[in-house]
Amino acid sequence: MPVPEDVVGNVVIAAEAAADKFGTNIVAFDVSEQLAITDVFLIVSAKNERQVGAVVDAVEEQLIKQADRRPVRREGDRENRWVLLDYVDFVVHIQHTEERSLYNLERLWKDCPQIPLDIEEVPQDEDAE
Repeated sequence: MPVPEDVVGNVVIAAEAAADKFGTNIVAFDVSEQLAITDVFLIVSAKNERQVGAVVDAVEEQLIKQADRRPVRREGDRENRWVLLDYVDFVVHIQHTEERSLYNLERLWKDCPQIPLDIEEVPQDEDAE
């Protein structure tokens, strides 16, 4: 069964908020056939801990503002290396680029359909840190 449109809409809101704060490599996977606990994983990279925190804050703020949605659980925000925002029907993973490379969630979920997001990531200065 396909992911409901309202869930996809909320995932797009989260992805756009992440892109606005320079989140990169933003992908969404339909994991509904493999997991009973959620429908979508949204994965976002950030260059450093401060940027991870900024992306997390932007995602939460926009989902509250545009969809009146708050996460039921938030994990990992002490270190800001990998923060998980659980919205029940979708989960947002914001990862430091090193964690993203190490854990390679795309490899784990490669058999799941990717959800087109149609967002534009903001180009970053490669030397900026």
